[in-house]
Amino acid sequence: MEINWNNKEPIYLQLRDRLIELIMDGLLLEGDALPSVRQISSEQRINPITVSKAIQMLVDEELVEKKRGLGMYVVTGAKDKLARQEKTKFLNEEWPQIEERIERLGLGLDDLLGRTKN
Repeated sequence: MEINWNNKEPIYLQLRDRLIELIMDGLLLEGDALPSVRQISSEQRINPITVSKAIQMLVDEELVEKKRGLGMYVVTGAKDKLARQEKTKFLNEEWPQIEERIERLGLGLDDLLGRTKN
């Protein structure tokens, strides 16, 4: 897991987002174990508390569960839940801005459909 850290967002949020990407991209499947806090901390050279905070967010979001004595695992339905959240976020937050820009530029359906075919 390679992460290019930025200074704009806390590291625990960046790590959380990266773990979500791994689930969405199918690199972490439902039922798969997450790497241990110690392993992530060592590989990424970040504080174990930071890693624990990121993973706890996934637990709170019911995307990951702790199996006592075994570790943290991706829950069944996590990918579908994330896909629904991403669709909702896109339609509510991103699409209105895109739609506004389309209108501002005077683009029509033919412009948009012609563009996607090229």
